[in-house]
Amino acid sequence: MLYAILCYNSEDAVGSWSKEYHDQTMARLLTVHDKLAKQGRIGPVARLLPTTAATTLRKGREEMVIDGPFAETKEQLLGFYIVDCESLEGAIDVARDLAKANPGTGSYEIRPVAQMHESRLPVEKKPAA
Repeated sequence: MLYAILCYNSEDAVGSWSKEYHDQTMARLLTVHDKLAKQGRIGPVARLLPTTAATTLRKGREEMVIDGPFAETKEQLLGFYIVDCESLEGAIDVARDLAKANPGTGSYEIRPVAQMHESRLPVEKKPAA
């Protein structure tokens, strides 16, 4: 089953990291990513730009397009991973690996992905012999 692992943290906290700390953290996260890639269990991964770059379409009687998100939260969605796991416990294990690679505060929300049609992660095709 596919799971989305949504990565939350304070943009202010992450934005205050030194370049050295940022690079070390990204290297640790890449180790987790590479392990999942070798197992063929990783799908799309994205790091989002800050919420200051966001635009929101507000629904209601009339649609309204506004700059930025207007949710008052202490943590923002910073990025996500799509992973293929046999169970929720497997997805929790992946989130734990990500949390170890990215110490400090924040959280990982783990949600099953509803499949709209039959699809799996892309399979690497070998050239015909």
